[in-house]
Amino acid sequence: MNFDELKDELKLYLPKFLSSEAENELYSSLRDFAESKNIVYNRFYTRKLQRDPNIFQGDGIRDMLIVNLPDTQIKPAPSVIFSNTCDIALDNIRLFPSQIVYAPIFNLEKYKQSLIAESSKSKAEIDNHIKAIQNQRITQIFYLPANSNQLDESIVFLDRTQNCSNNSVDRNDIKGRRIFTLSDYGAYIFVLKLSIHFTRIQDQVERGSVAINHLSD
Repeated sequence: MNFDELKDELKLYLPKFLSSEAENELYSSLRDFAESKNIVYNRFYTRKLQRDPNIFQGDGIRDMLIVNLPDTQIKPAPSVIFSNTCDIALDNIRLFPSQIVYAPIFNLEKYKQSLIAESSKSKAEIDNHIKAIQNQRITQIFYLPANSNQLDESIVFLDRTQNCSNNSVDRNDIKGRRIFTLSDYGAYIFVLKLSIHFTRIQDQVERGSVAINHLSD
């Protein structure tokens, strides 16, 4: 089945609010990805929302607080927002307070050099690992291509999540702290990676379907 034959099925899973122009651009990027088997990284970011005061899912934000337990030291670091855009919108009033979920951004070259220094793996194995990261083939790592002078090649470990109070991030300051915003295409790849990492059902564990009548049994 070619990409054109999949187009109607894809529509079930893609945003419904896109303009015709934006939808065609997203389909074009997905076609390039499907046919070349590579990510189209020159379409990964957008400047359209650069000055918007909201925080969007997939945004890169400076100075988010990070802790790496059991080490209790807290420090600021650039991070990618995991939370759904609507969930952390300040005008979305709930009966409970929302938290912003995010994970720190790591420089890819520094990560590679740490592997060379600390790993027993060969240079070829490390190079293949880095290439797999750049092709989004590692399920727990999200690769971020370089973005002009704002960001070097970077990675996000999807299993190193943090959270903070939604109100602790001043929206009046967010335009100065925003490193990047993902395009429709970049956001689609990001959500795809999140889905694969967090919601795979193929864990090869047969959990059974017997009803539990007494939780204490």
